[in-house]
Amino acid sequence: MTRRYLDQRLRLSLLRAVDAVEAHRSLLAASAVLGVSQPALTKSLHELEDILGARLFDRHSRGVRPTAAGDVFVQTARRLLAELRRLDDQLDQLASPGGGTVALGALPVTAAGVLPGTLTRLKATNPEIKVRLQEGRTGDLLPLLASGEIDLIVGRLYEPAAPDRFQREPLWTEPISILARAEHPIFADRVTPEALQRYELVLPTVGQRIGLEIDHLLALLGLQSTTSLRSSSYGFIREMLHATDLISVMPRLMMVGDLLRGTLKVVPLPIPAPDRPAGLILASERTLAPAGRALVQCLRAFVAEIAERGVIDIAGSYSGVERSDTTGADDRG
Repeated sequence: MTRRYLDQRLRLSLLRAVDAVEAHRSLLAASAVLGVSQPALTKSLHELEDILGARLFDRHSRGVRPTAAGDVFVQTARRLLAELRRLDDQLDQLASPGGGTVALGALPVTAAGVLPGTLTRLKATNPEIKVRLQEGRTGDLLPLLASGEIDLIVGRLYEPAAPDRFQREPLWTEPISILARAEHPIFADRVTPEALQRYELVLPTVGQRIGLEIDHLLALLGLQSTTSLRSSSYGFIREMLHATDLISVMPRLMMVGDLLRGTLKVVPLPIPAPDRPAGLILASERTLAPAGRALVQCLRAFVAEIAERGVIDIAGSYSGVERSDTTGADDRG
């Protein structure tokens, strides 16, 4: 077979082109992101396919999709680009020892609940550290963690379908809870399923996993979710909770600010809520850089603070995974 001499013939612009096309699944959208014309992007893809001796994308009615060779090349391209970004960050760290960049992946509840307080602490203690935030679902973020595009993931720790190479470290639990305004009449008497049934629900429109957990708790309480008011706007739900006798069922971190201020309260459940561990997901083969360790340290401090105020609980062990010291010099990220 003829040698491709990829180490001599590939250019970074070709790696970025393939990354953008796969991410957007559209030549038009990718060309706009890259700041090149569509014909120029098409020419670059043809050049790359000639170098590789393989077709990378197939066209279809709604855009393009990667071939098997395209999938393999995209994964390698993203690893190489991630390593170059990491090199850039390390050089910045050498030039400015108190700085650096951490690429953080976060699940939506965590992004709304613990990151504002964590990043406020980080800004106060390490003002030169930069954070690149990628919000998404676990299934979307794990490939980015594996390729090195992000350094760590913070959020709900779901049990993996099969053993993987990621390290999961529980820091807190975020149970599905019932929330109501502080002066709500539900707090006047002992909370029972019958008492809860007297009040209408306003529920978040959330992803499948959280939605199933909310529905599971509602079923345990004998409450019906089919007649509930639903909204994808947390601001709308928040206003309805403050202005009416509606109650809501959600992970309490979605309203952490109001819980800390005392304008909303957690309604005591007449049954135990299923545990929902959350914390860090790390790539076992990589060590966190100083910027990443500083962020984890601020996360731990903020979690401890809001746990002391009763908003969350500190997590115990998770699926037999031992806790590691991710703030130390020898921690594994």
